[in-house]
Amino acid sequence: MAYRQNKDSTICPVSCWSAIAVIGVQVSAGIPVRWVLAQPELGLVLKGGAAGLAREITLALTSELTEPQQWLSGGELVLTTGMGLPLSRADRRRYLADLDSVGVACVGFGVGLSHETVPEDLVEAADELGLPLFEVPLPTPFGAIAKKVMQRLAEQEYEKVLRASRAQPRMTRAAVQGSKAVIKELSGVLSATVALLGADGALAESHPGRPSADVAERLSEFLAGRGEGAASGVIATRPGEYIAVQAITAGHTVHGHLAVVTTTPLSSVDQVLLGHASSLLAVDFEKPVRLRIAQNHLNTQAMAMLLAENADLDLVWQHLAPAADRSGRIRVLVLRCESADTVALAAAAVDDRLRASNRQLFAHADGNRLAVLLPGSDTEESAERLLTDLPDQARATTRAGLSAPHPVRRFATAIEHAELAASAAPPGSGPLDLAALAGSALLTFPETRRALGAVSEAMLQPLADYDERHSTDLIASLRAYLEAHGQWETAATTLGIHRHTLRSRIAKIESLLGCRLDAARVRAELLLALIAHG
Repeated sequence: MAYRQNKDSTICPVSCWSAIAVIGVQVSAGIPVRWVLAQPELGLVLKGGAAGLAREITLALTSELTEPQQWLSGGELVLTTGMGLPLSRADRRRYLADLDSVGVACVGFGVGLSHETVPEDLVEAADELGLPLFEVPLPTPFGAIAKKVMQRLAEQEYEKVLRASRAQPRMTRAAVQGSKAVIKELSGVLSATVALLGADGALAESHPGRPSADVAERLSEFLAGRGEGAASGVIATRPGEYIAVQAITAGHTVHGHLAVVTTTPLSSVDQVLLGHASSLLAVDFEKPVRLRIAQNHLNTQAMAMLLAENADLDLVWQHLAPAADRSGRIRVLVLRCESADTVALAAAAVDDRLRASNRQLFAHADGNRLAVLLPGSDTEESAERLLTDLPDQARATTRAGLSAPHPVRRFATAIEHAELAASAAPPGSGPLDLAALAGSALLTFPETRRALGAVSEAMLQPLADYDERHSTDLIASLRAYLEAHGQWETAATTLGIHRHTLRSRIAKIESLLGCRLDAARVRAELLLALIAHG
């Protein structure tokens, strides 16, 4: 009978390896094959399959079976002396191919017993398959290799537990700052993209960026199948991408879902961290209503103080910081309501929508106006969704205006711009973005329209009177000339006349108005007057 001697001088008959013997504990994450080969005290020598050195070992075992793959599930380091190795080259290649097909990480071949060296045909097959094959010298017990692997796997598991024990307090402290901070901490510890979805399935927060369109689509499909209940599980999108979904619940209430996008499945420790983050967010969602009302009151007071020109209060500015996006910008949604009662309804409707996304309400009511601070990254569509819960009758009489993104410290200017947009918005329509009025803003607002009308009448009346008395077309000629930026040929072509005729008309206009059209200010004022004239 053949023997291999362990370092503790215990004599182990090779016949004890006639079946698979597990000498390690399988774990969710492994160690690279190259790490095992790099341990000098083991004396291992790589013979073939160098392309697979990045494969990860999750279990060490010995086997002398001819077809051990039937009892393997992947990630194994298989140790053998070759006693059960097939005799033919073709069968030996099939032996390695079968191991490779079930995901074996590598094969250690003990020499000095049934084989003095690793068979060359096995080396060739290992190179073809990219399955690492290394030589185990006779003095090295298989148990020493298994012990080394087990120790390293245990160290890794301990490191994960230690990482989790350090991450959990950080996430707990971050919870004081809100959901955005919790998501950032979870993203960092898992090295993953983390997304927070509200109860309606809409994306509320994400870090470090927005999920890809493919991930967003798969999440929508996954959550759509849950109905009104909670959904937790793992979604496989494409090779190397996994989405773990964890419901955020408190009792029977589903507040939303956490989605984690990773390149490998989450380990058990990672799942603990995901569950911890979910619990923290559930607590945040479950804050007493009176606490949220108090927070909203503080936010309102902060805005009122700054609007009262107490802008030098740095603590107040810091209080508004959570309303901004990652670039420190805000937008303002202004609602012009029919009455103070409608303002109260609008504030409650907006608060309900923000609470569903775990966001604070920053609002200031003044008479029939409600100003709401939003992140600068919010769109017109997301602003309009905030009004979904407003009763139809109140919505039909409410004008909504939206400012462009501004730094937080310019929020008073943003309110002014949103107020202008609201004054021009049709009642019951979606929020009007002030930037959308470019090119027509002056005629949109009643005050400027009246002023321009008066200026137009005063400046153009001499031309209108002359045209009426002499059946000429001086006003049309002036418009063509100004819109062509003073280009004689272009303006004359537009009017269908000769340029000398146009020159004569312009000279007459200058005489009647007592001005010179070569002055830019004069041309600008006349063009505004013509625009108001229609």
